[in-house]
Amino acid sequence: MTTTPAFRNPAELAGVIGVEIPSELLEQALTHRSFAYEHGSGHYERLEFLGDAVLQQVVTIELFERFTDLPEGDLAKRRAALVSTVALAEIARRIELGPFIRLGNGEISTGGAEKSSLLADVIEALIGATYVTLGQVAATELVLRLVAPLLDDVDRFGASMEPKTELQELCDRRGMGKPVYSIVSEGPDHARRFVATVTIDGVAHGNGEGTSKKAAEGVAALAAWTVLTAD
Repeated sequence: MTTTPAFRNPAELAGVIGVEIPSELLEQALTHRSFAYEHGSGHYERLEFLGDAVLQQVVTIELFERFTDLPEGDLAKRRAALVSTVALAEIARRIELGPFIRLGNGEISTGGAEKSSLLADVIEALIGATYVTLGQVAATELVLRLVAPLLDDVDRFGASMEPKTELQELCDRRGMGKPVYSIVSEGPDHARRFVATVTIDGVAHGNGEGTSKKAAEGVAALAAWTVLTAD
């Protein structure tokens, strides 16, 4: 017999995101296909598709109007950073979105509510649900509320897209040694977690965790990049 896990009440999200979305549509925006498969419900992927388009448009216009002297190439790079999985996942974690997402039992067992790609998808689905419910103006206001804290830190999200490459280039510019990564793993095979440490010239500069070696190294690289650029 399939049991339904406990998730946070979707109605609590209204106060977090500042938008009232009808309960049925809100539940759809928070439902992963793994839950839908197990329980015969709808899921968020159509809303995600719409939300992605709205997000791209709003961020494009905001950057165009805010940074009037930047050329197209720099604007495109900033937009890519702000709508990246890393940036959207950080937004999701900031508003503690994970416990609201309805996941199937298999996805729960692999830490689905912590996966950056899944968190980013649900942010886009919420934007899509807002557009469906309240239209363009409300959806634009939601996007700007969510993204605003990142606008002055956009370089970090650019680094987030290719953290190992950005860290290597930073080290090259500063005449530092090549970053070296060490990995340890923990947990059972079906829920393995990896912890990476990056050292430069024999000094540890960043640590990171992830569900794969690549993900853990990326988090560690970004942590090191952040520390070095803050100097």
